[in-house]
Amino acid sequence: MPSKIRLYVDHAPGEGQTVPLDAAQAHYIFGVMRKGVGEIVEIFDGRSGAWDAEVIEARKKAGVLRVASQVAPQRDPPDLWLVFAPIKRTRTDFIVEKAAEMGARRIVPVQTDFTNSERVRRDRLQAHAIEAAEQCGGTFVPEVADIARLDRMLDDWPANRRLMFCDEGLAGQGASLPEVKGPWAILIGPEGGFSESERSRLAAMEAAHPVALGPRILRADTAAVAALTLWQMRLGDWS
Repeated sequence: MPSKIRLYVDHAPGEGQTVPLDAAQAHYIFGVMRKGVGEIVEIFDGRSGAWDAEVIEARKKAGVLRVASQVAPQRDPPDLWLVFAPIKRTRTDFIVEKAAEMGARRIVPVQTDFTNSERVRRDRLQAHAIEAAEQCGGTFVPEVADIARLDRMLDDWPANRRLMFCDEGLAGQGASLPEVKGPWAILIGPEGGFSESERSRLAAMEAAHPVALGPRILRADTAAVAALTLWQMRLGDWS
């Protein structure tokens, strides 16, 4: 049996409610996937679980669904942020997609001293996070924040949120991660690594826990996946 089409919607689903489709959603369901009136798609809004909905109107640039019943409860991820320095466009897209799939609650691009990419389109990255949630069966969509300077973010760092600082300088040294209950964030540096001033500041932060991601220095996109995996396994979310 083919897998059900999943669609993120802005409207909170409720039994019997109608949900309008915009032009992009209508094109995907009716033009690309060749679905029509009477067929069922799965919808979610990121807050209310997943719901079956029937197509009751199908037009070229619009459509309407009628919500039938809830098929999955809301599943929120742990309170984990992924903070990373943007890199090349396709690899930044990859980081955002994998963070959404792997259970980050918030995704924060940051400008570091050695960040090569200074401009990111938040709306485009948010769309990638939505698409990833649709594809992986999730019911939660992480927020993608506007890019911020790392030093300013650290100025206002929440006192109760611990920071997993992935330090390429520790490669092969086996720095371990403590218990990961409560609010956390993972920090991934740029391709050029962290500057000495950034490294010194992070080392002085009580909330920061420097860790190594194995015996080799990883590319930034690989490091993000490795760090998320390490954190989730330490939490026990994947046990």
